Amino acid sequence: MSNATLGLFAGLLLAIAGITGGFGGFLFAVVLGGLGLAVGAHRDGSIDLGALLRSRGRG
Repeated sequence: MSNATLGLFAGLLLAIAGITGGFGGFLFAVVLGGLGLAVGAHRDGSIDLGALLRSRGRG
């Protein structure tokens, strides 16, 4: 499936969330979409979420 098709589906799902849940539902869908994007990019190896979750070793 191409990126354009995935973008189309994501836009349609956000539109449905906005219609049924109002503005709050739309924002909730955007936040969950961002989380899904971050997890997907981590699984693809594009970003390293482990670096954000590790302690920084202060002191």
